[in-house]
Parts: sequence; C-alpha cells; structure tokens
Amino acid sequence: MKRFHAHLGVEDIDASVAFYTRLFGSEPDVMKPDYAKWMLDDPRVNFAISLSDADKSGVTHLGIQVESDDELAETYASMTEAEGPMLDEGITTCCYAKSEKSWIADPDGVVWEAFRTMGDASARGHRVSLPTTASDRSSASACCAPS
Repeated sequence: MKRFHAHLGVEDIDASVAFYTRLFGSEPDVMKPDYAKWMLDDPRVNFAISLSDADKSGVTHLGIQVESDDELAETYASMTEAEGPMLDEGITTCCYAKSEKSWIADPDGVVWEAFRTMGDASARGHRVSLPTTASDRSSASACCAPS
C-alpha cells in the first residue's frame, strides 16, 4: 500500500517536534538531532521534518512511499509518463534510511520522490543533483532537503 510523503525544512527542530507531536497526537517514530519522522496511519502519511538552511524553511519535497518492488515499478512508470526531468538515484541512504528511489520535478520545480525503504541507516545521507526543468540538468539537489 502506498503512503504519501511530505518533508518540511524547519528552523527549530525542538519547537517543531513539540508542535507536530501535539498536532498528530503521537511522538515521532524516528528522532535525530536534525530530523524527525512520523509514520501516520490516519491519514496514511510519512511526515518528516529536518533542520533547514536559513532561507529554506517550508516544503522541501513531496513523495510516494511504496512497500513492494511492483508498486515501485508502477510509480516509476507514472513518473516517466509525467515527462518531467528525472533522476533515478537507485539504492541509496537518505534521511536515516536505506532506500531505492527516483526523483522528478514538476513544471514549477516542486521536487517529488518515489521510494521503497529497506531499513534504517545511522547517517542522514547525501545530496544529489536533480534537474528542475527539462533544459536544466543541475539546478537542484535531492535527498532529505532538495535545494
């Protein structure tokens, strides 16, 4: 079953964790000094926050989290059909998780990821370049907080 994913950049991780814990009525499932994640079932969403660069608070990226290889292939096919600039990152470490993922940018540069999580990781991960327009193949970066 698929799960919607939203990742926000925040300026104060402690204040934001307190706010979203109250809002969702539950503690984060993952808590790190620079990152927190809630795996909510109602609504079914993977909601994550992380410390952002000074001027980068707000939505960093959106996505679809899947549970199987078949769902991942289906979601990749939909991304390809959408015809936005894509990056097939493959197996990687991102947001303290081992995942297989691809990224796409919509016509306005909003970054989306499709991913299947395969386990936890001790490191947050790295950033990769993601094109945000068909003609620009290096204007954004992905993983945890695309810029």
